[in-house]
Amino acid sequence: MAKIGDLLILIQQNPKDVRFQELCRICDHFFGEPRQKKSSHRVYKTSWPGDPRVNIQNYKGKAKAYQVNQVLLAIEKLEASHVTKK
Repeated sequence: MAKIGDLLILIQQNPKDVRFQELCRICDHFFGEPRQKKSSHRVYKTSWPGDPRVNIQNYKGKAKAYQVNQVLLAIEKLEASHVTKK
């Protein structure tokens, strides 16, 4: 099983070909347990105001590319907020 850092690099290189379970592992690592996970969607809470959620969807075992890009942007925002707080 690949490490989170390796998975993150892989999805950054090719956001159109990401397995849903891999994206779930990444989201679980960065955002914690999802608020919702009983349907084809998983909704994760984020720590910033505004639109404080990340929503991903399972489509035939794959994650949708635009949602992968949203997750990548959310991770960047999360990491940027941690750098500013230090």
